Amino acid sequence: MADMSGTASTEIDAPIDTVWAIVQDVEAAPGWQKGIDSMRALDRDGEDRATRCETVTDAKVKVFKARISFRYEPPTRLSWTQEQGDLKSMTGSWQLEDLGEGRTRATYLLQADPGALIGRFLKGALEEKMRAVLIDARPVELKARAERA
Repeated sequence: MADMSGTASTEIDAPIDTVWAIVQDVEAAPGWQKGIDSMRALDRDGEDRATRCETVTDAKVKVFKARISFRYEPPTRLSWTQEQGDLKSMTGSWQLEDLGEGRTRATYLLQADPGALIGRFLKGALEEKMRAVLIDARPVELKARAERA
């Protein structure tokens, strides 16, 4: 496995502002995204949003630590890049689209290169399990969180 990349989308019965409020609160992500054990802000912007965080993610194969920088483009895009960490590289984003009538499409993108050592172990069923947790489940988790807000 050279990298773990993919996208997943869902439509949410909530207005874009409600969905954006959840997505942009990156420090609350451990409360609704499985596997994220902690997210601690290191720096903040003028709107008190976390711009750099230390995070710990339990991917069931290994616990990954990372320092991530965030970029906010309200209310449609949140993107991030790993500055340092256990993976060779990682970038990702949430893209939100206002569908009208109080509905939002949320698309999650993750591109991660685990590096040669970890990558040798992530094959077949194990790779599929990690992809299911780290990519495919994210929009479903966001939908559940937003629709009960």
